[in-house]
Amino acid sequence: MTVLRWLRVQWDRALAVTVFVAGVVALVAGWAGISDEVFAARQLPYLLSGGIGGLFLLGAGATLWLSADMRDEWHQLRRIEQRMAEGKQLPGQPTEAPEMLVASGRRP
Repeated sequence: MTVLRWLRVQWDRALAVTVFVAGVVALVAGWAGISDEVFAARQLPYLLSGGIGGLFLLGAGATLWLSADMRDEWHQLRRIEQRMAEGKQLPGQPTEAPEMLVASGRRP
């Protein structure tokens, strides 16, 4: 699978990783700016832009990744529902109906 095709298919995870990396870069840049300043008044802009902005981007990246996982789960559930509606056999499903197994005294 080529990189462009993977990016097209997994765009939500690629965006999550990009936002997460941007958050790490913002935190490192904020730390680099604060580490050289002695006065607290000069550290505040770095704290606001690098620290708070970086933490926000880290949280947004994690949220986007979880959203991508949820989207995969929804697609899988949709496929299972479609197969059930069509009456097809699902993997791991007993070949006889559960009611018939209980009525015959056998356990599923």
